[in-house]
Amino acid sequence: MKVLVPSALRSYTRKRQVEACGATLSELFGDLDARYPGLRFRVVDETGCLRPNMRIFVNGLTVRDLAQALRPDDEIAIVLALSGG
Repeated sequence: MKVLVPSALRSYTRKRQVEACGATLSELFGDLDARYPGLRFRVVDETGCLRPNMRIFVNGLTVRDLAQALRPDDEIAIVLALSGG
């Protein structure tokens, strides 16, 4: 499936869009980490939860659950949320 990568993580992928596979978001990030070591840790914390500043969209819908089932034709977007004050 297609995965859009934010510019802050492109030092890992060197591409704006990459291909990955997995039946769930957790498996998808495992596959991405096998292809691009270190990327998963930037998105998923030590407890296996999405980091607070990360947003994941599956086919345009926000998803926070890494157990979310995926289909091979899904489009995933990883978005780094902006914060500050």
